[in-house]
Parts: sequence; structure tokens; C-alpha cells
Amino acid sequence: MTLIELITQSAFTEIATLLVLAALLGFIGLLLRQPLIVSFIAVGLIAGPSVLDIVHSKEQIQLLSELGIAVLLFLVGIKLDVKLIKSIGSVSVLTGLGQVAFTSLFGYFIGLGIGLDHTTSLYVAVALTFSSTIIIVKLLSDKREIESLHGQIALGFLIVQDLVVVMAMIVLATIGIGSGHGENGSSSVWQVGISGLGLLAFVIVFVRYIANPLTEKLAKAPELLVVYAIAQAALFAAIGDLVGLGMEVGGLLAGVALASTPYRESIAARLAPLRDFLLLFFFIALGATLDLSLLGNHLAGAIIFSLFVLIGNPLIVVIIMGLMGYSKRTGFLAGLTVAQISEFSLIFIAMGISLGHVPQNVLGLVTLVGIITIAASTYMITYSHQLYSIFSPVLNIFERSGAPREKVADDHPDNHYPVIIFGLGRLGTAIAQQLKAKGIKVLGIDFNPSAIKSWNHLGLDCEYGDATDAEFILELPLKHAKWAVSTIPHLHTGLSSEDPRRTVVQLTRSAGYQGKLAAVSQSTADSEELALLGVELILEPFQDTADHAADILIQGVKSSK
Repeated sequence: MTLIELITQSAFTEIATLLVLAALLGFIGLLLRQPLIVSFIAVGLIAGPSVLDIVHSKEQIQLLSELGIAVLLFLVGIKLDVKLIKSIGSVSVLTGLGQVAFTSLFGYFIGLGIGLDHTTSLYVAVALTFSSTIIIVKLLSDKREIESLHGQIALGFLIVQDLVVVMAMIVLATIGIGSGHGENGSSSVWQVGISGLGLLAFVIVFVRYIANPLTEKLAKAPELLVVYAIAQAALFAAIGDLVGLGMEVGGLLAGVALASTPYRESIAARLAPLRDFLLLFFFIALGATLDLSLLGNHLAGAIIFSLFVLIGNPLIVVIIMGLMGYSKRTGFLAGLTVAQISEFSLIFIAMGISLGHVPQNVLGLVTLVGIITIAASTYMITYSHQLYSIFSPVLNIFERSGAPREKVADDHPDNHYPVIIFGLGRLGTAIAQQLKAKGIKVLGIDFNPSAIKSWNHLGLDCEYGDATDAEFILELPLKHAKWAVSTIPHLHTGLSSEDPRRTVVQLTRSAGYQGKLAAVSQSTADSEELALLGVELILEPFQDTADHAADILIQGVKSSK
């Protein structure tokens, strides 16, 4: 008996082997700085019939795959809070819809150009509009840019795209129902339409009268709250499937039903690992249907579509944001976040195949595009600042004079600031308040709009900007400054080795700054490295606090003797 035959003897052994393979490829992907989605797709391809052919328990894997899709869409729905949707700025709506329209239109013509039929071209074009929420949020969070202006605009893109996903899923479900013939087909559409309205009405009533008190009681046992959330996702998905709306729409409505509760973030955080685990089986089921020998037939088309996504999507975002008055830097950094397709793209195509609208081999084409764009865009977002430095000169044509949307509301005529602080977190704010109390003027710099707003409320002078932007540093009033202080921490995330403190030192010196430098350090080795860079004052918040606390405690102990 061969090893493959031994593995496929039982479903448990088979799934255990798949999990081991996923862990191994996930570790390799981690070393290559790739998101789990790329590793999971690789697991599906390797486990499929073209390589190991160990996927035989297809019913069990399909069940886990469907549950994974329900949980995924539940987590999308739980983020679609009505209050959050109302707060989306015009830039997110216009740029998000502009990117969706641009990608759909030109993607459709590209599909026709490479020989796809009209329906398949339309499906592929729409699939290319979806960017990966998981990847973008993870990368921006790791880079501490989720609260930056371009990070917040990117989150707005995601919300707009999520709404497009909802509409696309509903349209597909309706088309699938209406594909019947004669009276039965028309009757089915009416039945599902009424069922859908009934389910939506139940969600509205649930949100209004049931969601908050129910989750408040369940939250007393956090494990029970998670179990209930999974049960609601599965139940709504099952109902959606029964009435013809599809499991995807049902799972999404289950999330919307809990989106306004105060426990939604807790639920989302606890279900995220389960989502990743179950999505593994979606990609395994996907890989089991793909023949690697046939993927080569789609290579040319996949490269063309991938270049379109990697270049075209960011470009349209830069153009729209430039027209709206944002700087070329903000447009470029925000644009890079839409330079990939997502797991929804594959789910969308899979729905089209199940409805008989597109041929099976199209899934291979979109999968290849997914592998290429996700892998490439991960590095593009990780090294976004370095890429901006390269492309900055050619981006001038996309920027309106002065970037009016990013001008500071209060221009300070007296630009003599003895102290300039980079990073307006708790430490930077505390230092500024102490200096202000002593009559010393301080200028704060940060690219977090919320931090800028907080400083304005405190009556402190500040400017929105990125400390790693050489052009922005050149415009600062460094000539009369005596101290430049960086309170920006350097966190080793495994994505990028870029140290913002080192960048601040290099850029301020290059801009002709002659004053002294201060920076935050987290360790002795950190302090030694900063000293070699020429930093005169090294701030060690934890050590300084510990020393001060120890002195007070020692004095207390001695006085009590």
C-alpha cells in the first residue's frame, strides 16, 4: 500500500495530512512574507489531482468550505454598521466607485480582446474589482498605517467594495432564480423576492429590538457568544440557500444583524482564526477542481489581467484623488492597496460556474491572477514608501497645486518653533503639554488625522504629514528649531526593516537641520544604535518610568523604618 493510499483510507487521516501541508506551506509563505491566502491556494493546487491527489473526502471538505464562506461573509456583514457607512467620506465613495467602474469597464474589453465571450468577460471584469480586506487591513496594521489618512481612505474603499459584493451576490442569486423557464421560473423569482424581503424585514426587527439585549446576555459567557455567532451565520446561510438567495447572501445578512451591537469587534476578533481555518478548505476544494496542466493555457491572459490590476487600479485611484485635491503621496499609497484581487473574486466566479454562466476553466484563469496579484501587491504595500520615492517625479501630473484637501486648517504665521515633535501619541502629547506650560512653542507632526484633531482641541500647533516623506520634511520650519524629537516607535513586524527614527534623522539632516535630535528607544541595543546615528537625547519611557517609580518606592520604604 502506497503512502497516498494510506492517507486517503479515512477522511480524518486525509484532513490531518492537509492541515500538516497547510502548516508547512504557511511557514514557507511566512518566510517569503506572503499572506496565508497565497499559501492556502498553493495547498489546494498541491493536494489536488495534478500533484498529490489526496483530496478524496470531497463531501466533508465541501461542507467545511461552505461553512467557511458563510463565516467569511458573516464577518464582512458585521463590519457594515449603518453608522460606519454614513461616515464614509466623499473621497472613499467616489474613488471606490470610480475604481470599480474603471476596472469593470476596461476589464470587460480586455476579456473580449483575449478571446473570452461577453458573459465570461463581464464575470471576470467584476471579479477583478474586489480587493482583499484581510490582506490590506493586516499589512496596514502591521505597518501602523491603518490610522493614517491613506489608511482610512483605503478602509473606505473596502466598505464601498463590500457593498458592491453584496449587490453582485444578490444580482447573481436573482439571475440564477430567473434562469428557469416559463411560469415556474417567474414564480420562483416572486417567491424568492418575497422570501428575501421577509428575511430583510426580520433582520431590521432583530437589529432594532433583539440584537443588543441578546448579545449583552450572551456576552457574560464569551464562549457562548462565539458559538451563537457561528450558529447565526450557519442558520442564515442555510435559510438563504433554502429560499434561493444563496448561502453567501444569508451569511452576510447574519453579520449585518449583529453589526450595530457593541460586541461586534469582539465577535469579529474571535471568529477571524476560525475564518482562516475554514477558508483553507475552500481553497483545497478549489484546488481539487483545477488541473495544473491546463493552467498554462491561461498564463498569457493571467499576466495581462494581473498587469491591469497591479498598474491600472492604483493609477485610477491616484487620478481621482488628485482631482479631488489630495497629494500625490496620499493617492499613491492609497492606490497600492487595491492592486490585488481577493478571495471574493474566486467565490464570485465559483457562483457563476454553479449557475452555468461561465465555463469551469475560467476559475483557473482568475486563480492565477489571484496568485500573481496577491503575491506582488504584498511587497508593493510593504515597501510602499520606497516605491513612492522612485515614482514620485512622474506623479506630479496627478497632483493639484498645493494639494488643497491636505492643507492644514490653521496656518501659523510665526513659524519659529524651538521644538518639533514627530509622532503625536501619548508620549509626544505629554511632552508638548509640559513644554507649552513652560512657555515653549512646539510644532507636532503626524499622519494620523485623529491625532491632528486631538492636538487642535488641546490648542497645540500641528501639521499633517509623514515623517518619512523627504519633500514634506524640506517644507518644515527646521531653520529655527533647537530640538527635533521623534516619539515614533520602531516595531519589528517582520514585514519591513524600515526604521522611522533613522529616516527622521537622515531626512532632517539632509534638509539642513543643525539642531539637536531626540528619539525614543525600547532597548539598550536600540539606544546604542541611535547614539551612533548622532541622537543626543535618547528617551527610554519604560526604563525612565521604572527608575522614577523605584526611587519613590525606595524613599517610601526608608521613611517607614
